[in-house]
Amino acid sequence: MTEPNMSVHPQPITITAGPGTAHIELAGNDVSRYLRGYTIEQHVGGPPQIVLHTLPKGGLVFDGLAQVAVATDADLGEAIVAFLRGINPAALDEAALAREDLDGSKNELTKAMLATLADWAQGRT
Repeated sequence: MTEPNMSVHPQPITITAGPGTAHIELAGNDVSRYLRGYTIEQHVGGPPQIVLHTLPKGGLVFDGLAQVAVATDADLGEAIVAFLRGINPAALDEAALAREDLDGSKNELTKAMLATLADWAQGRT
């Protein structure tokens, strides 16, 4: 990827997406073949921020000015460890034992704890 000149002024981007496909032009340059995805985020009062997720070793050719962030894949193991270290064991016990889906099976508590952790990981309480 060429070194971008980070302008404070947003640059034009066009995304035309359909089921299973997307065509992305950044400042008039088609960059679709270099990407595996994109993320769009906008906070009230601010401009949209677009993160381009490049294909592994796919490279990217871009000539122009834009505020562009290229995402890197996070280490999934580190994210899981950080999540688990933040769990209060007493709260997990209480939540698992209060579940309505306890079934009396041999491993019901373990199943309930895993289901509770999955719920918490998805933001459900």
